[in-house]
Amino acid sequence: MLLCRPLAFVRAAAALSAVSLPALAHAADLDAAVLDELNYVRANPGEYARELRGAPDWVFEQEEPGAVSEAIAFLERQAPLPALKADRRLDAAAREHAQAQGPRGDVGHGAAGGLGARLRAAGVFAGMSAENISYGHDDARTIVRQLVIDSRVAGRGHRRNIFSSGYSAVGVACGGHRQWGAMCVIDFAGAIVQRD
Repeated sequence: MLLCRPLAFVRAAAALSAVSLPALAHAADLDAAVLDELNYVRANPGEYARELRGAPDWVFEQEEPGAVSEAIAFLERQAPLPALKADRRLDAAAREHAQAQGPRGDVGHGAAGGLGARLRAAGVFAGMSAENISYGHDDARTIVRQLVIDSRVAGRGHRRNIFSSGYSAVGVACGGHRQWGAMCVIDFAGAIVQRD
């Protein structure tokens, strides 16, 4: 359900539904749409809560009992946050992980320290970093909604990453996945140190 969505988002959603887009163009459009949706929910948590509350029950059939109402209560208390800025280096780190996992059908964040190593290889030296990964969805709205509700995730870590005021930059890379059909990697960073 789309309520009071920015016109740019509606146009992006319409473009994403076109079946004639080449896979690469679709992935790039989806990356941008996921970033737009992340920034929408950060800037408008109360509106997002109203949208979740008004969605039909079948949208949440796969969610654990109570997860949606918990997410709504969280969003109603959450203060708006500034937009995350796209960072091509974070995009590259996210893309590296998506391209490594997708063809093999792997899941997870990789070996301990893997995110930090990927960020450093892309030239990002951050005081804070985190990664969210969505599997099985190829629609920006569904990807972000899944991560905000964060059903069956202890501590709601994906939601905490999205709403952390410590993160100022983000990279997004979506693509195919052998087991789940689609995946989307979102890498967050804050307190980025510039190095020559």
